[in-house]
Formats: sequence, structure tokens, C-alpha cells
Amino acid sequence: MFMKQMSSIKRNAIKLFGVMLIAGVSTVAQAQSWPTKPIKLIIPFAAGGTTDILGRILAQQMTTVLGQNVIVENRGGAGGNIGAEAVARSPADGYTLLLASGSMLTVNPYMYKKMNVNYGTDFSPITTLASGPMIISVNPKLGVKNLNDLIALAKTRNLNFGSAGIGSQVHLAGENFITAAGINATHIPYKGEAAALTDLIAGQIDFCACNVPASTGFVRNGQIQALAVTSSKRLAQLPNIPTVSEASLPGFENVGWFALMAPSNTPKIIREKIYDAAVKAVKTEAMQKSLEINSLTPVLNTTKELEAQIASESTKWEKVIKARNLTAN
Repeated sequence: MFMKQMSSIKRNAIKLFGVMLIAGVSTVAQAQSWPTKPIKLIIPFAAGGTTDILGRILAQQMTTVLGQNVIVENRGGAGGNIGAEAVARSPADGYTLLLASGSMLTVNPYMYKKMNVNYGTDFSPITTLASGPMIISVNPKLGVKNLNDLIALAKTRNLNFGSAGIGSQVHLAGENFITAAGINATHIPYKGEAAALTDLIAGQIDFCACNVPASTGFVRNGQIQALAVTSSKRLAQLPNIPTVSEASLPGFENVGWFALMAPSNTPKIIREKIYDAAVKAVKTEAMQKSLEINSLTPVLNTTKELEAQIASESTKWEKVIKARNLTAN
């Protein structure tokens, strides 16, 4: 009886091993053949903002590189957390990717007391695609001519500023500016940069530190007035706009960035293929031109470099958040 039981256990173990072996071989084969179907790129903010602009040109070029459609899907809300959660809960097979703003990875963990996503464990970082500064802009009817005028005005009355949402890069750029300037201003969060800029044009808010790609068109046609850029150097596309450092606050710099992420446990071979495709896409003439027009700088760092970037900036923004007592929920 005992021998029969042992024999049965051995047969079952062999069957289980066989199933696991077949499954493992199948998984490896699927990874090696990736991609065999369309890929979804989740943009965790509303259409019209910088993350959306970057994501759409990236999707176009990756489609060409991979020979499979890369489809953009906007899932905005909660500072990017809603879109991030959708990706985190997706199969780790390379067919659902996230284009995250730097603030999602470095700010949200400190701003949101409750999140259904853990940026440290739910994702496999791929690369930082690009970085770029913001433009501190006002409605022309506000009556200020330069950044010093804005700071002086803020010391005489309560101003407000708009952003792409609580914890967004645009929000933190504004907070960083008012902290450095020693002024107070009320934050008005919107569901995306486009909505904030619409209200800036309408005079519903006083100023915004919005990303360059979303702002430039409105600056050029005179709908909003650019006072300064948050980069360390002037922008080639807007050479007459001084930096914040030049205009009023020496040493000030605030640059946002955008990273490509996959669900955690995505096989290494797939992550490597995604990285290679992203690099080729960013290096295409069409995307290089788009980045230049939008004053974005290609980065394309390694996974380890991206992880170090997240750690370093998390420390920086944690201090700002605590100093300003910022919370999202």
C-alpha cells in the first residue's frame, strides 16, 4: 500500500514538473516573440498636456519601430495614480505600459496618504524618455511685466495658481517657486494642464508654472504672458524669455521628466526589447524634431540610472512637501 502511494506521488510530481516545464518554455517563447499584438500605452493625465503630447509622438514612432500598433489611452485622475493602478494590475507581458511623470514616482508617495498602487514595487522602470522645464506665465490682464512684479504683487494680495492636479509636476513647480520667492499663493488643481491653461487665458487664475509644450502656443499668440522659464538656461524656442534665476531668484531650477514603466515582474527580455524600441523611437528624426519644438531634452538613461534618479528626487520633494505641509487626501 505504501509503495503504491509513493508511486502515485511520484507520477503526480512528474506530471506537475512537466506542466511547469511546458509553461516555462511557453513563457520564454512568448517573451522572445514579443510583440505579436498591439501595445497599450497608458497616459495617466488628460489629453492636451505635456505627458499626452510626448506619449502620442512616442506611440507613433514605436509603432513604426515595432511593426505593431502602440495605442494611447488616457486615464487621468488622482495625480496619475488611477492610470498607474490600471497598469500595475495588468499582466506583466509587455502589452500595457505606463508613461509616468516624474512627480508620480517621487511626489505621490508623500502626498497621498492612501494609494492603491506602490510605485516602488508595482513597476519595472524602463527609462527616462525626456525632461523639460516649465514656464511661469500669467494672464496679460494681471498687469505685471516681469517676475519681480509678480512676486511684489503676491506680497500685497492673495494670488492663486493652477496646476495639472494635486501632486503633478506643474503643482510642485509652482510650490517650489512660491517657496523660493517667499510668497503665498492658493493652489487651484485641475484635471490636466489644458484645463488649467484654459482658465489662465480666461483670467480665472493668476499664474501657472505649466510645462513648455502645453504653454508655448498660447505664449506665442499672446493669450498668456510668459515671465520666466524654470530651466538653468534660456530656451532656443523662446530666447527672449529669461530664466527664473536670471529674472529674480539666483540658482533656481525646476525640471520635469517623463519615464516609461512596465508592470513589475515583466520578463527581462521584454523589458530590454521595450527599452531598445523606445531608444530607436526617440532617435527618429520625427521625434527629435518634436522634442526640439517642445523644448524637451531626450534622456534615455538605464534602468539603474532611472532608479537612482527616483531615489534622489524623492528625497528632494519629500522636504518640499513637508515644508509646505502638502497633502492630497
